[in-house]
Amino acid sequence: MKISVYHTPEEVPTDSVPDCAIAIDVLRATTTIAAAFNAGAEAVQVFSDLDKLLSESESWPALSRIRAGERGGQKVEGFDLGNSPLDHSPEQTEGKRLFMSTTNGTRCLQRIQEVPIVLTAALTTRQAVVDYLLANQPKTTWLVGSGWEGEYSLEDTVCAGAIIQRGIEQANLELASTIGNDAALAAMSLYCQWQNRLDKLLHHASHGQRLLSKDNTADINYCAQLDILDIVPIQQSPGVLVWKQT
Repeated sequence: MKISVYHTPEEVPTDSVPDCAIAIDVLRATTTIAAAFNAGAEAVQVFSDLDKLLSESESWPALSRIRAGERGGQKVEGFDLGNSPLDHSPEQTEGKRLFMSTTNGTRCLQRIQEVPIVLTAALTTRQAVVDYLLANQPKTTWLVGSGWEGEYSLEDTVCAGAIIQRGIEQANLELASTIGNDAALAAMSLYCQWQNRLDKLLHHASHGQRLLSKDNTADINYCAQLDILDIVPIQQSPGVLVWKQT
């Protein structure tokens, strides 16, 4: 199994396709997606365009849908929810489809949606994602960070590194045969340096600073938790994620 890391969707190669691609947006889309499934969401359907989201969600019964829109860290006016994992509870979300558009994470998912296996990952689901990879053994895997409007983000990279480090440790894999590019080794090194201070790292990260400027400490603290959900969202069809308990 060879794992490569790309810090943003813009870095993803256009001349090849891996066996598996994993979208990461720790702050906050992929963390929120996992939280929605944990609260009983029927599916999560992602959009980069808000108008398309509104149009396609019209065909879904109003009582069975949630429209979640976020731009610049804030809920979009007229939408039910923004992009916080703490928005989701069984009372709010169970049995409903989440129609979701965010600044970065949903754009990342659309960039990799043609890959045969598409997953999402967050720090909260790190162990579940590692277990999936070790059980299914895709020959090539890309961990793709969402970044922030095309720029690098610490939190996505440290999550990629957490996945790689845990996979190597758990399966006793050879470093040389597992690392697919320099970014993967750098990501693992970042995680090893900060693994006991993930909350501090997320507070220092530029997007963490944006959330702090809006007095949103709660989301950062939730997103910094490691291995709290046994959930691996997987793409069922382009743009539609599901999760089925085993």
